[in-house]
Amino acid sequence: MKKKGKNVRKRRKLRIDRIIILVLVVGGLALGGYFLVDKVLVKKSNSDKEVKEEEPKKEVEREDTLSLVMIGDNLIHSSVYYDANKNAGYNGYDFKPMITYIKDKVQDYDLAYYNQETILGGTEIGLSDYPAFNSPYEAGDAMIDAGFNLVSLATNHTIDRGEQAVINSCNYWKQHEDVLAVGSYCSFEDRDAIQIREKNNITYTMLNYTYGTNGIPVPSGKEYLVNVWPMDNGAGYGVGYEGYKEQVKEDIEKVRDKVDVLIVAMHWGVEYTHVPTSYQRDAAEYLASLGVDIIIGTHPHVIQPVTWIGDTLVVYSLGNFLSAQETSDDYNKMVGLMSSVKITKKTKGDDVSISLSDVNNELLFTYYSGWRNFKVVPFSSPDIGNYNYDYQRLYNKYSAVVKNMDESMPVVALSGE
Repeated sequence: MKKKGKNVRKRRKLRIDRIIILVLVVGGLALGGYFLVDKVLVKKSNSDKEVKEEEPKKEVEREDTLSLVMIGDNLIHSSVYYDANKNAGYNGYDFKPMITYIKDKVQDYDLAYYNQETILGGTEIGLSDYPAFNSPYEAGDAMIDAGFNLVSLATNHTIDRGEQAVINSCNYWKQHEDVLAVGSYCSFEDRDAIQIREKNNITYTMLNYTYGTNGIPVPSGKEYLVNVWPMDNGAGYGVGYEGYKEQVKEDIEKVRDKVDVLIVAMHWGVEYTHVPTSYQRDAAEYLASLGVDIIIGTHPHVIQPVTWIGDTLVVYSLGNFLSAQETSDDYNKMVGLMSSVKITKKTKGDDVSISLSDVNNELLFTYYSGWRNFKVVPFSSPDIGNYNYDYQRLYNKYSAVVKNMDESMPVVALSGE
């Protein structure tokens, strides 16, 4: 019996040893399998990463827009600044009440352009009227308050009051960094500086030239005071026209590839004529060929057609904005234009495209009575009848001028139509 029991214990011990060995073997196999599977999974995971990294990224198209509105000459005759003086209680000058209707509209736009026809030389050198203008700074203050942030300064009146007036004007505009004011400078360094602005992810700049300076010579060596592109009264090209085209080309090529949108403001044409001259059309074709996106015309003091040259929008003349010019020719100097356009930038990878659309044009009327109570009123305002009883006929007449070169060019309708 004892012997049997001893043998049983031996068998049990042997059985336990076998179990331990089996457990070790199975455990070893399981552990080896784990590392093998883990290695395979890691390798597969890395392989998946490599595949994902090799997959090309999808290019997302981005679209940005910018809205621009444009009005014409801020021509400050003495009766206008006398009225502004009255508005200020005869202590300074307040032009803001004259443009309240326009301010309401300008707020809807990202960029707003106007032409400062008369130099802002300030009261310290004495205000003056035609033929040698000088205007108070408050004329600019009102426009900035209304939302205007693009200003052309190169006009035939820029050097009416000499270099000091230009220096005063330069100093005034430098105080307003949010405004891009171009065409008249206080040094060659300022003139040649590339001024690039950005809004809504769209970069832009503006250049500005005038046909001349009313026969007043620009001081030699100080050509920066005003950008001149010599032209004449339409009978033929002025002396230096072709030569200055090269300067304009150089200016444009310096900035064209650095901005999305290039605007050129041109002070050109023949006063009081509704049809662009041959040199205006030639200059517009030339600017369009150099890649200019928008050409804005001023100087004739009356409106001229709006049209396209390829993809370039051309506003030949916006006419007067605020002035005291007389009504001698069926209010033509009192009817101005407010044009607008939508700028769209599409970006996909390295591809960028710019397009212009939604062009619109609105007629404006500058009212005054007894050389007082100046007010600029849109023809689309329900109040227009309070400022001119014949507004419907004038609307039809001057809408036809806007459409003269492009019948499809839209004009904002009268109120209620």
